[in-house]
Amino acid sequence: MIPAFNSAPYLRSTLDACALALGRTGWSAEVIVVDDGSTDGTGDLIEQWAGDFPVELRVVRQSNKGRFLARWTGLEVATGGNVLLLDSRVILGPDVLRHIERSLTANPARQVWNGHAITDPDAPLVGHFWEVPVHVFWGDFLGNPRPIEFGVDNFNRYPKGTGVFFAPRQVLMDACRDAWPEGDAALASDDTKVIRGIAARHPIQLDPEFWATYRPRTNVRDFVRHSFGRGTFLVDSFGGTSAGWSIALLVLAVLPLALLAALVAVAVAAGWWAFGAVVAACLLAACLPAAVAAVRGCPARGVLAYLVFLPVFVLPYWAGLVRGLVVHGARVFGRAPVPVASARGAEN
Repeated sequence: MIPAFNSAPYLRSTLDACALALGRTGWSAEVIVVDDGSTDGTGDLIEQWAGDFPVELRVVRQSNKGRFLARWTGLEVATGGNVLLLDSRVILGPDVLRHIERSLTANPARQVWNGHAITDPDAPLVGHFWEVPVHVFWGDFLGNPRPIEFGVDNFNRYPKGTGVFFAPRQVLMDACRDAWPEGDAALASDDTKVIRGIAARHPIQLDPEFWATYRPRTNVRDFVRHSFGRGTFLVDSFGGTSAGWSIALLVLAVLPLALLAALVAVAVAAGWWAFGAVVAACLLAACLPAAVAAVRGCPARGVLAYLVFLPVFVLPYWAGLVRGLVVHGARVFGRAPVPVASARGAEN
């Protein structure tokens, strides 16, 4: 199932790779594309391709509501017992679904699989920026990919996402109900909260043989927009999960303002030489993640992208984080209302 918003340039290759991977299994399958209010003819293209596509292909259209509700719409209309969540920018490896099929035959308890996503090496430099952050946090796995199993206790140690994710349909629906957004669903996390809910009940397989190529944003404008959204999603993903995370989010929101105030105070009190020294120290601190990521196996192109585009990234990501604290602040500060998951579950 693929949520799609203005995905016309990417979808055909995504669908062809998906059909190839499905064709190497013994499964009967359908491919559902949820057109989330696209304005570039995405839905029309799917209808044109459906006639001669090697797998049953259909499009479901809705007004633009964001990926969470697009995925929910797809889950509601899906008929299979298992669902592969796939983003429109993701190219599946040709044998990955056959690997899952064989693994399920050998051990049916291994029901939930998180894909190992690899950034397209041919993507423009800006598309490699996120390789530094992910290697800082998850370099232990990314520097040495191997089959592992994780749950809620070691949830934060491994990379995860719903861009390529395989699970029973009912497991996904239950997790979505539990993570149901309060307010504007387009500003809600569509992956971390859902996967955390699944990890609390089912072990999740992370296996380099279940891999896919991720095609990132290709221009600075889309990168800025994506960074703004990621700042907001960070708050929804981790705010309120622990006191440490809530404090860290507040510190990240206040820190830029505190640094700016300190720089002004230093310039006034000690002169421009001291101001320059503090700025240099801040720049070195900002570059430290690149050094850590390089030690943990980050490709040189990712390190270069981080150093080049960090100045472009900081302001929109910080603004998105502040927006997230405003939108999701009730949970961060421990004042969130009772979740509506039980009511949503009763409706479906």
